[in-house]
Order: sequence, then C-alpha cells, then structure tokens
Amino acid sequence: MNPRETFAAAGIGLAHWTNAEARTGCTVMVLPEGSVASGEIRGSAPATREFGLLDPLASVQSVDAIVLSGGSAFGLSAADGVVGELEAAGRGFPTAFGPVPIVVGMSLFDLGVGASDVRPGPAEGASTARAALAGEVHELVGLLGAGTGATSGKWGGPTTAGAAGLGFDLIEMGEIWVAALVAVNAFGFVGSSLPHDVSEPWKPAIGENTTIGVLLSNATLEKPTCHHLARAGHDGYAKSIFPAHTAADGDAVVAVATASTGAVAHPMQMRAAAELAMARAVLSTASN
Repeated sequence: MNPRETFAAAGIGLAHWTNAEARTGCTVMVLPEGSVASGEIRGSAPATREFGLLDPLASVQSVDAIVLSGGSAFGLSAADGVVGELEAAGRGFPTAFGPVPIVVGMSLFDLGVGASDVRPGPAEGASTARAALAGEVHELVGLLGAGTGATSGKWGGPTTAGAAGLGFDLIEMGEIWVAALVAVNAFGFVGSSLPHDVSEPWKPAIGENTTIGVLLSNATLEKPTCHHLARAGHDGYAKSIFPAHTAADGDAVVAVATASTGAVAHPMQMRAAAELAMARAVLSTASN
C-alpha cells in the first residue's frame, strides 16, 4: 500500500485547508479512538495547545486529533473548530456530562509571507476536520496545509530563505510502520550542505520560525514510549536542520501510537525508526 492507503487502513484521516495566495493553511489528523500520544518541545518560542496533557505522567492517555497550523498563535484557534466537529461526532474523553474532545495543536509563524492578516481559524479547522472524519487522506508532501507558507534557511534573512513546506516519510518493519509528517519552517538550513563559517552574517528573528511534526505508528505503545519517540523526532530535526532548536524556533514533536496492529517491535528499534523517519521527512521538503 502507498502511505495514504496505509493511513486509511489504520483509521487515520488527514486533510488540509490551503490558502495558496495568502500562503497559510492548516492540517488536521483525526486519529482512531484510543490512540496514545506524548510529545516534547525543544525550541524556545513554541505556539502549542494541550501540550501539558502529553506529559507521560498526565492522566489523559489518548488523543482524538492533532492540528498543525500556520498563523502563529492566531492559528491555534483552528483547533476550536476541530473540537466542535469531534463533539458532534461523539468523540472525546468520557465525562458525566458528555465527551470532551482532546485536540493537540501546534502552530508555526508564516505571517511574514503572503498576507499576514489571513490565518486559519475555527471555520477552516472545522471544514478540514469534516474531511478527515470522513476518512479522507490528502497529499503528504508539498506547499499545502500547515506547510503552505513554511520556509527554511533564514539564518541570513530573506536572501538565504527558501520554500520548505510539508515533508513525509514512512518506514516499515514487518507489520509495524513508523511515519513522520512535518511542517518545516526553520531558522536553520535543511540538508547536509552546512555553512562553512558560522561567523557569517545572520539576522535574528525570534519567534518567527518553528518546525512542527508528528510521528505516527500502528504499534501498541504506552505513553512513556511515545514520549521517547517524540524525543527521537527531535534528534531527527537535529540531523537534518542546522542549526536546530534555536531561540528563534519553537520546535515541537508529537508521537502517536494507534494500536491498529498486535505486532510488537523493540522500543529501541522504534526509536531508531522514528529518528530516521523524521530526518528523512524534513529532507523531503527540499523538493518542494
């Protein structure tokens, strides 16, 4: 199966809202019920929602959806529309007063390209969630969704910056697979071509970057293991972005296990696959 068929078979819906003219958008992943997730932030300027419940010690174990968005902190409101659609579908953490959808959000800063006053909001999040809830799986690589206005190589300012966008990679290990989807909006450069001299002129842009990514697997994993996979995703950033995790980035990774197969893989093997998949996903944006 191709990656989109793999996601569909695992019960993952993935859809984008893209505004190519304004160069912004959002990406919504609706997960199978019972999907376990954790995450980690290593950048200094994050824009996130519900990241506290991803802590391995937090009581909530499962997540219903993940939203990646442009629009900086404004774009986090796209998750509100996703929550509404999930509530209407009866999804969420069970309470005596009805289910409460658990939606994790991560946003990147794309206000410096396109139209800064156009951002994904609740309406865009809701329409994208409806497509994902219907089981649609859209394209995984390109200047679309949360990656529409994403750029990299901003160390030297606009003269060194270039389009990056969404990247994807999937590694199969028998019945188990690990996939990485990432919106690369990095202050640093993508790829193995590193600058020869780090004393070259650079222009600080605090909080105007951020790479946000999701690792997904069909394996059955506990929350602490998902946390280790998220950490491995950051190692993948460090292998494919230079410099990574700067004061100008809000780099974040969420790792999700859907438990859609009973097969078992060694945690160290899963961690290695997560690191490699994320590094490859970042590098795949070089063709956007």
